[in-house]
Amino acid sequence: METDALTSALLQELRAPQPYPVVSLSMPTHRREPDNAQDGVRLRNLVAEAVHRLEADASVPRKARIDIKAQLDRAVADLDLRHAQDGLVIFVRPDEHQLWSLPRPVPERIVLSDTYLTRNLVAAKAQSRPYWVLAVAADRATLWDGSGESLREHTADGFPQEPEEIQNDVQREERQGDTPSTFRDETTRQYLRSVDTALGHLLAAHPRPVYVVGLAPALGAFEEASGSGRKLAGKLLKGGLTHGPATELHTQLKPLVEEFEKKSAGEVARRLDEARGRRTFAAGLDEVWEAVREGRVALVAVEDNFQQTVRLEDGHLAPADADGAQSADHEVREDIVDELVEAALDSGAEVVFLPDDALAAHDRIAAELRY
Repeated sequence: METDALTSALLQELRAPQPYPVVSLSMPTHRREPDNAQDGVRLRNLVAEAVHRLEADASVPRKARIDIKAQLDRAVADLDLRHAQDGLVIFVRPDEHQLWSLPRPVPERIVLSDTYLTRNLVAAKAQSRPYWVLAVAADRATLWDGSGESLREHTADGFPQEPEEIQNDVQREERQGDTPSTFRDETTRQYLRSVDTALGHLLAAHPRPVYVVGLAPALGAFEEASGSGRKLAGKLLKGGLTHGPATELHTQLKPLVEEFEKKSAGEVARRLDEARGRRTFAAGLDEVWEAVREGRVALVAVEDNFQQTVRLEDGHLAPADADGAQSADHEVREDIVDELVEAALDSGAEVVFLPDDALAAHDRIAAELRY
C-alpha cells in the first residue's frame, strides 16, 4: 500500500490496542540501481532479527510466535522491491500483514508492542499534500482523492452522486454536455445541493484543499445551488471528466495544484513572519518539539527532506553523535521529525511541508504558536 490509502479510519484501526505482540518493521529503501541491490539483503536480516526477538521474549505465546513468523515470511514473499520508493514499513500480527511503501526515508527499526508504530505513515501522508477533486456534470458528480502523483476515485461518503431523475432530453444526450437549460431544472438543483452537503460533511471530517472540475454552466449552477461560499483551491473549466480517467484528470489539474501550492507557501511565510512580530514563533527542532509537546502549536512548517537524529537530554533535543548509537544516559531518536509531525497533527495543529531551503534561516523547521 501507498500513503494515499491511509484514511483516518484506517489510521484509527492501526493505532487501536491489540493483543501483544504486533510487529512494526521499518527500513530505508532505494528507487534505483545500484543502491537498491542491498535492500533485499537488508530486509531478510531485519526479519531474521525480528524473529530472534520474538523467540527471546518469553511473554509471547508459542502459537502467536509461529503465526507471526509465517506472516513475516509471507510479507517478504509478497514484496517486490523493484517498485520500492524511499522507505518501507511492514505491520504484522498473527492473522495478517501490511506492506507500506513510502516516498520518505525511514530508519531501520523493529518494534514489538500492542499497537503499530504509525508515525512514518502519518508524516509521509502529510508530506504528500492530499487534496480533493470534485468533478461536476448535470447527470453525475464524482469525488477524487489526490495525493502527490496519485489520484483515484473516492467511492464513499455519498459519492458518486446522480440525480434521482434525469429528464429525457434528446439534444442533451446527443451533445453530452452541460447546457444552461439543464441547470434550471429543480431536480438538478436538488442534486447539486445534495452534492454540496456531502462534500461539506466530508470536509468537516477530512479537511483538504478542494478543486472543482466541469464546464462553466455546471460549476456556476453548483456554486449557486450550494450557497456555501466555500473557498476553493482552484477551478478547471473542462467537461467530460466525471468518469476520469484518473491519469487525464491528474494531468489537467497539475498546473492548478502547483499554483495553489506556491500560493500556500507564500501564505505560510506570511503567517510565520506575523508570528515573529507577535512573539508567538518557534524555530529549530528543539523549540518546535517543546511547543508541540505543550500543545501550543497552531502551524508547523518543515522542509520536505529535513531529517535529523537527536539525543534526548533532560527533556531537550540535541544532535546525536555521528554513529547515532544509544547510550545509557541519553535516548536516541532517529525519526524525530516524523514523531513531531504526528504529535502536532494529533494536537490539532496544521502541518505544512515546504521546499528545501525555504526555512534555512530557521534551522529547517518553524512554528506559529497559539500563545
